[in-house]
Amino acid sequence: MNVLNETDPELGSLELLQKSRLGMDADALLSDLSHYYTRMLGRRTLRTDTPFLYQALAHAVRDRLMERWNDTNIVLDRDTPRRACYLSMEFLMGRLLHNALFSLGAVDASSEALQALGVELAQVEELGHDAGLGNGGLGRLAACFLDSCATLGLPVVGYGLRYHYGMFRQRIRQGYQVEEPDPWLREGFPWEIERIELARTIRFGGRTLTYRDRDGSLRHDWTDTRDVLAVPYDVPIPGYRNGVVNTLRLWSAEATDEFDLEEFNAGSYTEAVESKTAAENISMVLYPNTATESGHELRLRQQYFLASASLQDVLADWHRREGPGLEGFAEKNCFQLNDTHPAVAVAELMRLLLDEHGQGWDEAWAITRATMAYTNHTLLPEALETWPVSMFERLLPRLLEIIYEINARFLEEVSIRWPGDNERLARMSLIGEEGERRVRMAFLAIVGSFSVNGVAELHSRLLREGLFRDFAELWPEKFNNKTNGVTQRRWLAACNPDLSAVITDAIGDGWITDLDQLEGLREHVDAPKFRSAWNAAQLASKQRLAALVQARTEVELDPAMLFDVQVKRIHEYKRQLLNVLHAVHLYDRIRRGDGDDLVPRAIIIGGKAAPGYAMAKAIIKLINNVARVINRDPATEGKLRMVFYPDYNVSAMEVICTAADLSEQISTAGKEASGTGNMKFMMNGAVTIGTLDGANVEIREAVGAENFFLFGHTVEEIAEIRPHYDPRAIIAGDEDFRRVVDLLECGHFSRLEPGVLDGVIESFQHPSDPWMTAADFRGFLDAQRKAEEAFRDTERWTTMSILNTAASGRFSTDRTMRDYNDDIWRLEPVRPD
Repeated sequence: MNVLNETDPELGSLELLQKSRLGMDADALLSDLSHYYTRMLGRRTLRTDTPFLYQALAHAVRDRLMERWNDTNIVLDRDTPRRACYLSMEFLMGRLLHNALFSLGAVDASSEALQALGVELAQVEELGHDAGLGNGGLGRLAACFLDSCATLGLPVVGYGLRYHYGMFRQRIRQGYQVEEPDPWLREGFPWEIERIELARTIRFGGRTLTYRDRDGSLRHDWTDTRDVLAVPYDVPIPGYRNGVVNTLRLWSAEATDEFDLEEFNAGSYTEAVESKTAAENISMVLYPNTATESGHELRLRQQYFLASASLQDVLADWHRREGPGLEGFAEKNCFQLNDTHPAVAVAELMRLLLDEHGQGWDEAWAITRATMAYTNHTLLPEALETWPVSMFERLLPRLLEIIYEINARFLEEVSIRWPGDNERLARMSLIGEEGERRVRMAFLAIVGSFSVNGVAELHSRLLREGLFRDFAELWPEKFNNKTNGVTQRRWLAACNPDLSAVITDAIGDGWITDLDQLEGLREHVDAPKFRSAWNAAQLASKQRLAALVQARTEVELDPAMLFDVQVKRIHEYKRQLLNVLHAVHLYDRIRRGDGDDLVPRAIIIGGKAAPGYAMAKAIIKLINNVARVINRDPATEGKLRMVFYPDYNVSAMEVICTAADLSEQISTAGKEASGTGNMKFMMNGAVTIGTLDGANVEIREAVGAENFFLFGHTVEEIAEIRPHYDPRAIIAGDEDFRRVVDLLECGHFSRLEPGVLDGVIESFQHPSDPWMTAADFRGFLDAQRKAEEAFRDTERWTTMSILNTAASGRFSTDRTMRDYNDDIWRLEPVRPD
C-alpha cells in the first residue's frame, strides 16, 4: 500500500525515499543537533539560557523516533490488526526528552555529545516544559498506559485535546493559591507533528430534520449547525528499545473561517473574529471553571469535541484501509473511555453510524456495544458527570434524540427483567428527573459498553455493590477489575538512576520490562554491601530533593530527617487536613517540652486545588500558615520542618518520589478509587502509612502488614458510625486532639488574619463531615508513632524499604495493560520489520 499519497498510487512508495538509519552514537547526535541549532533555528552562539539547544536536541531525537514511527505505521497499514483507541480528557505527559532518550538507549550518547559542547544533559532537559495536559492521577495514568502499550507492542492510539494552556501554574502568595496561565506552547513543542490533512468538522447547535430516503427508511439531518474544525497534532510514544512508536493524537480547535473580512473592513474588529475566538476556546484551557454557566457549557463542548473528532478519525481511517462498508469494524476496533468525560462517544458513534454511514438502529447499536469499554475512576457520586437536558438540547440536539432512544429501549429491557419496579426504572434511567432534568453520562457509558471496570479490587467491589449495583445485577458479566499501575521506566529506572543502578547490580536489568523480577531483591535484603549501597542511593535522592525544596521555598531540610511526603491533588477526601492536624500535634508536643523523643521530621505537602474549589484552597492556606509558624519557631530547629511545595507537577514528582521515606496515603476509606502516587513511592522504597482504601489494600497485601502502617476505619465501620457521628465528642475525649483544636481556634496560626481559617477548622468538627477526619485522628497518631519507632531503627527501616520495592512488581502498568488486553482489547502485539 502506498503510504505517501493515499489517492495517487503512481507517486511512489516510502521505501524509495528511505535512507539508512540515523546513527545513535554521540558523533551522529552531535552532527544532527548542530544542524538543527544552526540551520533550522539560525543560532550562531551556544547558550543555555534560551530554549534553542533543547529544541535542537529534541528535533535530532525526534528524527530517530520518526524512523521507528514510520516502521510501526507501515506494519499497521499492511497487517491491519485489531486496534484500541484510548479516549481521555487528560494526558499528563511531563517532559518528553529524557523519556525518549531512555527508550532509545541514547542517554549516554546524548550526554557525551553535549559534553563535547561543554554542556550537561541535565541543563538541556531543564529547558523543556512539562506538557501539562492533565490535572493529576487520571492524566498521569493515561500517560503511563501509553508507555506500557508501546513497550508491549500493543497497537493503541491515545486521543486527547491539545490544550493551549495546560494545568495552571500555581503560585503561593501570602499562603493562598494563585492560578496563573501555563503557556507551555509558547516556545513551541518540537515533539508534535501537525496533520492538517486529517482535520475533522465538529458540529454544535442547529436542529434536526427528519425525512424518508428512497428506500423508505427514516433518516435524520443535523443542519444549521455552528461548526468547528478539529486539527490533529501527533506526538510519538516510544516503546522501550523495541522499535515500536505509537501515537498520541491531540486535537486543537480552530474556526472554519479565519474571520469575517466584510465586518473587519467595516471596522467591527471584535465581531469579525468572534467566531474564531469562540472556536479556539474549546481547546484553550484544561478544565474550565464549571462554577459559571459558560464554563459548564465549555466543558461539555470539550468532551463532545474530543469524542466526535476521534470517532470520525477512526471511521475515516477504516474506510481508507478497508473500503466503504463497515463489515468487520467491531472485530477490529475498541474504544476505551477513560472515566466519564468521553462517555458522549456512545451517542456520537451511534449518530455517525446512523446518519452518516447509513446503518439501521440495530446494526449501529450492535457495533457500538461491541466496541465501547468504560473505565470508572471515582466512587464520589458528584464526580459522575451529568448535564442539564436543556444544555444538551441547545448544543447537541441530535445526540439528545439518540440518548432518548437509547434510554427508551434500555428501560424496556429493565422492565422486562423487573416488571413493575418503577423505583428501579427511575434509578437506572439515563435521564435523571429529580429537579432539573439531567443526562447521566456514567449510565450512558455503562449501557453502551461491553465492559465496565474499576481500577482497584476494593473500588471495583464498591462499584458493583453500591454506585452501579442496579447495572451489575442486570449485567454481572460486564463488570471487572483492572488495578492501576505506573510505568517503572519513568518512575524508577529513569528518575532514580542511583537506586536503579543498585537494583541492576544485584539482579540484572530485566526488571525494566518485567517488574516482577524485583522479587529477586529479597535474596539480597540481608547482604551488608547491598544494604549500604541502598542507603547511599536513598540519601543521594533525599539530598537532591532537599536542594530542590530550598530552591523553590527557601526552607532548608536536613536529609537525615524522616521525609514524610503527601503530594497529590488537594481534595477533602484525600485528607491533607488530617496531615496538618498531625503536624500541629507534633508542634504542640515540641512547644510543651514533650518532643525530645520525636524523630526529626520534614513534612512535605504539594498539590493543586481546582480553581473553583473553595475548601481545597482554604486547606492550602492552612498548610502554609501552619508551616510558616513551625519553621519560624526556634524550638522546632532540627526537630520539625513543614513545606508546601508550590506548582507540583510531573517533573517535581520525579525528584520527590525517589526521596520519600514515608508515603502518606490517608484518604477516607471508600473514597479513593485506586491512587498511583502510592505505587510510585512504594516502587522507590518508601513505606506507606495509609487506610484500607483504593490500591492501598493491594499494596499492604503485597508487602505484608508488618511493612505497612495501617490506620483508620474501614468502609463497613464508617457506615456503622456515620448515623451517630459526633466529632466534637471525639475531640473532647482526646487530650491531644483537644490541644490541637485549641491551638487552631485561638488563632495561633492566623494572628494577623483573624478568622481566616475558621471554615476549615469548623469543617472537621461538624457531624456531617463526610471525610470522617476526627474519627481517624487517634488512629493516625498511633500509626505515626509506630512509623517513628521503625525509622529510629535504621536496620529495620532499610529492610522495610527494600521489601517495599521488591513487592512492587504487580503495580506496573505493563501488568495493567496485559490485563486490559487479555480481558477487553484482545490485541496482537505489533512487531516492526
